[in-house]
Amino acid sequence: MAENNKDYSKKFFTIPNIICLARIAMIPFFALFYCQGVQLASKSHMVAALVVLILSGISDNIDGRIARKYNMVSEVGKLLDPTADKLTQITLAVLMYLTFQGSGNTWMQHFGWVFLLFLLKEALMLVMGFTLLLLKIVPNPAAIYGKVATFVFYVTMALLFLAGPDVGILQLWNLSLSLPPLFVKIAVVVNLILTFTALFSYIPDTFRKLTRRTK
Repeated sequence: MAENNKDYSKKFFTIPNIICLARIAMIPFFALFYCQGVQLASKSHMVAALVVLILSGISDNIDGRIARKYNMVSEVGKLLDPTADKLTQITLAVLMYLTFQGSGNTWMQHFGWVFLLFLLKEALMLVMGFTLLLLKIVPNPAAIYGKVATFVFYVTMALLFLAGPDVGILQLWNLSLSLPPLFVKIAVVVNLILTFTALFSYIPDTFRKLTRRTK
């Protein structure tokens, strides 16, 4: 296939950007399906929520591949992609926090606060990003640490939705398949470490850009 030599850097409606917009549009549907699934103990709603989550994760990988392969990287896309990631992760963290707090398991209630740290990280990232934008500085696209953290986050959340204690879809079919509490704790803490590693990896470059801008 011939290489695409068009300049998409200033375009808005590119295929990767449309995929990012679709990911953002999936978020309220996912939250609605999940909340109704929990409240009604509805298999169909929980399955729908899991499907939307998986599609969101797959599309997160696809849009970047298309952008790089077909030279469709755009300035708008550099903002849309992390925005879609952050909105999705914030929604997941809020829902998991509420689910853990509402659980009948004492350990889940005590462990639920961990998801608030995910919210703290995303809040800090948003503050840094908006600060750069206000100063007319374009934030860097996701680095390898951010990509790895996002991938592991999606995988862990999918496992929790499938077989998490008091959360897993399989329990709606009266299946005894449930992740051990120790596995859940380790998986979430590993995610937290990767998440803050990604945050710290952005700080030096953000500081350099702010320093150059204020000189």
